[in-house]
This record gives sequence, C-alpha cells and structure tokens, in this order.
Amino acid sequence: MPRPTPARWTAGRIPGQHGRTAVITGANTGIGFQTALALARSGASVVLAVRDPDKGKRAAAEITSGAPAAEVRVLRLDLSSLASVRGAADELRGSCPRIDLLINNAGVMYAPHGTTADGFELHFGTNHLGHFAFTGLLLDLLPASAGSRVVTLSSAGHRMGGPIDLTDLGWRSRPYDRTAAYGHSKLANLLFTYELQRRLPPGGPLAVAAHPGGADTTGSRDAMMHASALTRTAFAAVRPLLLQSPAMGALTVLRAATDPNVQGGEFYGPRGFQQSRGYPKAVRSSRQSYDASLQSRLWAISEELTGVSFPSR
Repeated sequence: MPRPTPARWTAGRIPGQHGRTAVITGANTGIGFQTALALARSGASVVLAVRDPDKGKRAAAEITSGAPAAEVRVLRLDLSSLASVRGAADELRGSCPRIDLLINNAGVMYAPHGTTADGFELHFGTNHLGHFAFTGLLLDLLPASAGSRVVTLSSAGHRMGGPIDLTDLGWRSRPYDRTAAYGHSKLANLLFTYELQRRLPPGGPLAVAAHPGGADTTGSRDAMMHASALTRTAFAAVRPLLLQSPAMGALTVLRAATDPNVQGGEFYGPRGFQQSRGYPKAVRSSRQSYDASLQSRLWAISEELTGVSFPSR
C-alpha cells in the first residue's frame, strides 16, 4: 500500500529502482542530470539521451564517480531532428527489452527565431514534437503498470503568450515572440500529457507532468542571453530570491516519476511562493491546458507533422 506522503518530499523517499530502466532526455546537465543522478543512486539503470555524446560521457562519469555500481549509458538524441529521434528510438529498442521511466526533460528556452531540421519552429519542434515522436516510438516498451511512467517537463511559463494558435505554429502570419513561442511549447507539453493519459489503459503506464519552478541552471542562465534587456534585469533581481538549485528543482520530476501515490494526469511543481521554489506537490496548470478539444486537436496535428502514430494499448 502507498505510504502517506510528507509535505517535504525529498530524494530520500524514492523507492528502490533496482532492475528498472530510466531514459532521460537532456540528462547531461541541470534538472536532467540531477534526475539521472538520483535515479542511479536509487539503483536504476539510466540512459542519458543527449544531443552531445561527449558531454553525455562526462555526465555519466560524474554519476558513476559518486555511485560506482550505477549502470549508465549514453544515447545520442537530437530532438530537433525527427531522423535523430527515430534513430535513437531504434537503438533503444535494440538494447532495452523494456523501459520503466521515460522522462522528457530536454528543451530550448527563449531562443531566437529558428527552425528544426524538419522546418518546425524551434521551440515547438524541439520541446513538443521531438518528445511526442520519441514517446510514441517507445511507448510499447513501458509495462502496463502504474510504476511505469512517461514524465514530461513543462514550465510555469506555460501560462505565457496567450492562447496557442494551432493554425500558425510556425509563426508565419504574425511577428515572432520568443517568450510566447517558449510558453506555447510548454503548454503543448501539458496538452500532450493530459491527452496521453486519457489514451492509456487504466492499469498504466501513467502520463504525468512536472515543472521545476525557478531552477538556477546553466540552461536558464544561457536562455537569458537571448531575452530582452528588461527580462534580463528582472531575472537578475529575482534570482537570489526565487530560484533554487537544480537538485531541488529535480524533486518535482523525481516525485512524478517514483512516488507510489502519484496519479496519471497529475502535474507536480514546487509548493512555495508562486510555485517558484520548495518541495514538490500536485499543482494546477492553466485553464487552457485542460481544454480537451485543444488537446485532441494538437494530438492529431502532432501525429500528422511527425508521422508517428501511437500504438494502441
């Protein structure tokens, strides 16, 4: 039976992960690295799915230096290329008889206008479509159990940018807004999670979302280089007050992935002020994210754009 969960859920609450395999995108740094480290320390076999294998190897060495018994592998995955997504999925299918945890963590933030290898707007193509395709190509490897989970990292920023326009996902008929483009990609992560949960069988696996709050990561600091001067100034002012360490930020992901009390379709974030920092709890996302019609329409568009249809369970 699941145990009552304390207000301060920490990595010490992670159940033993021996015999389980976790695949984590963007796991060479930040939230992804801290997630991989905690799962490896708990006994999981961890696959670091990263764009740069050299950085992945350095991250793997750092993990095994602190957890010598850990089994850590590096997989090349560029989510901005559907060819790379398919190649990585094929490689995993050839080496992993099953996947217990698929953690969709990687992403780009506040990037200048650009497109993926397949011509999609960079944020939407990488953060959403890449993970949508990767999940669809691997879903049948997850056992039908509540302990098996697809955890997708969204952001409090999913509320930014106003309503998402599914008729202009490439920003061709309006001025490009990198903040809105990022926010819409993170909203898409939630729409995807909620629709996926509805399509999964009652016994599992589960689809769950999480956001790390204000995590002081290399990625968030690098993203600010592309932000407006006003945004950079605001970021510098709030950084000491609202941001938390990557290890604390990763707790929301780890709880979504491992807590026996988690339910499919839940969203986990920090419990502190404006969900910017603190220990993880189930939180609510925006009203738009719960629009079932919008979820279904995005799903159909995503299948068409990626050419990936999810297996029936």
